[in-house]
Amino acid sequence: MLAVSKLSLHLLILIFFFYSCKSIEEKKDKSIIDDFKSIIEDNTLTAVTQNNSTDYFIYKGEPMGFQYELLKKFAETLNIKLEVLVENDINKMFSKLNNSECDIIALNLTNTKERKKIINFSVPIIQTRQVLVQRKPDKWQQLSNKSIDKLLVRNVLDLAHKIIYIQKGAVYLSRLRNLSDEIGDTINIIELEGLDTEEIISMVSSGEIDYTVCDENIGLINKTYHQNIDIKTPISFNQNISWGIRKNSELLLDTLNKWLVDYKKTRKYKELYNKYFHKVKEVHFSKNNYISKRTGKVSEYDDLIKVQSKILNWDWKLLASLIYQESRFLNDLKSWTGAFGIMQLMPSTAEQYGIDSCAELEENLEAGVKYIKWIDEQFNDIKDENQKIKFTLASYNVGLGHVLDARRLAEKNGKNPNEWDDNVDYFLLHKSNPKFYRDSVVKHGYCRGEEPYNYVASIMERFEHYKNVIKE
Repeated sequence: MLAVSKLSLHLLILIFFFYSCKSIEEKKDKSIIDDFKSIIEDNTLTAVTQNNSTDYFIYKGEPMGFQYELLKKFAETLNIKLEVLVENDINKMFSKLNNSECDIIALNLTNTKERKKIINFSVPIIQTRQVLVQRKPDKWQQLSNKSIDKLLVRNVLDLAHKIIYIQKGAVYLSRLRNLSDEIGDTINIIELEGLDTEEIISMVSSGEIDYTVCDENIGLINKTYHQNIDIKTPISFNQNISWGIRKNSELLLDTLNKWLVDYKKTRKYKELYNKYFHKVKEVHFSKNNYISKRTGKVSEYDDLIKVQSKILNWDWKLLASLIYQESRFLNDLKSWTGAFGIMQLMPSTAEQYGIDSCAELEENLEAGVKYIKWIDEQFNDIKDENQKIKFTLASYNVGLGHVLDARRLAEKNGKNPNEWDDNVDYFLLHKSNPKFYRDSVVKHGYCRGEEPYNYVASIMERFEHYKNVIKE
């Protein structure tokens, strides 16, 4: 009887152990599934990246960047929205990822053993090597390449006792420490907090410091801005550069990896890579004054826009986003409908405010803002300012009457006429459907609602990008 009891006890322990392990595995699987499932259910992929001239920036009013465009393609594949967070501190990026504040770190992340302990890496996006950034000698334009080489560090042994400044948290620290061991001498390394690699490269160019280190692809781009820097001295072999994914996001990682493997084989990926890392960038970007990271500007008219935005009590970047949507900041633009100028005013509207197609840019801007102000006042019964802005934007695009129709449709169908998102926007979007535009509450008939629906979404999305990049 005792033997049977012992056997029963052992069986119970084994059964308990089996189901405990199974339960742990099920919980683990559930957490993995839920992590990716929540991204799909929320309809949003949240990524953190840096604001610099490679990863994410505003150019002529439009969000751009290698990492940004790649993220956008991936989000489009998943058929979800992309939300971009900006963080220039790498350690804080890791914290955001592991605290579930974002889903992906989209950056030139070098694969290292230490980093693999805290995050998973995607398949490599590119390969690059680390290079020394140093300043060319004075009057370098008058010197031969051979003479320049004699005055610069070309042998890593000559880095002994030199001071090299790097971004805090960057992988360059471990590489420089290893290099110091390899050359058998001291390399003095100073980590700079609050500055990113591009800002430190600028310090080399201006003469504030003598040396820094960067990835070669980043260095090539920055040479177009700082022609007096040299990046010809490598300090590492080629290394894999990937995106970072949270440890429990295995389904997201698997989905991303499959997409990257396929997408990197396409012509579109090659075009994207060449756009940012080959000579095309030098031609298109380097001489333009309105790359936001370098100037803090969206356009050459920022000062005028700031003055006019105060009349509306709007953030000036919101008005700038509207203007970009309308005219790309081109005052000589005239549409097939007859709309003209930086604010793309229709002739009848322009006449109300005393201007015509010969008006100066400032006059066109002032008239457009007066018109926006009038529209805004028609929605004074909407108390939520963020919602009110969306009604105003839609009306500026398609006309007040269609938006008022959509509000009446919303109210009739049990929705909130004072709420744009998932309420009035739905009825404006579907106002091309006879079921809606023939309804008895509709006074302005058919409307191709997709245009104002996308118009509002585009302006608000671009506004978020402007806020990310322009810090004022």
